[in-house]
Amino acid sequence: MSDKSDKASEFFESEANANLLWEYVQSMSPETIARLSKPMSPEVFQVMERNIMGLLGNLPSEHFGVTINTNRENLGRLLASAMISGYFLRNAEQRMVLEKSWQTTESLSSDAD
Repeated sequence: MSDKSDKASEFFESEANANLLWEYVQSMSPETIARLSKPMSPEVFQVMERNIMGLLGNLPSEHFGVTINTNRENLGRLLASAMISGYFLRNAEQRMVLEKSWQTTESLSSDAD
């Protein structure tokens, strides 16, 4: 095994890191987890779906018997990639909403002048 994968497995097996994250997730209510797990808009959901399909391969399952085999490390990387993409898209979506609301506020204040 390479030194890099040794460090990754140490991270996942580290009791301190695992316990803090696990305790945090366990402290959340099921409603909070459900709310955080769903994208705010259908556009974000579509982008996430396309991203994951691009990572896994884009064969339509109705025409092909698609089976994906992987190991724990690669599955962890896929999950990490999907999570990072999700956080990025969520932040971009929140920024877009904030900018639109700011533009609306500016146009209303300039109309009042």
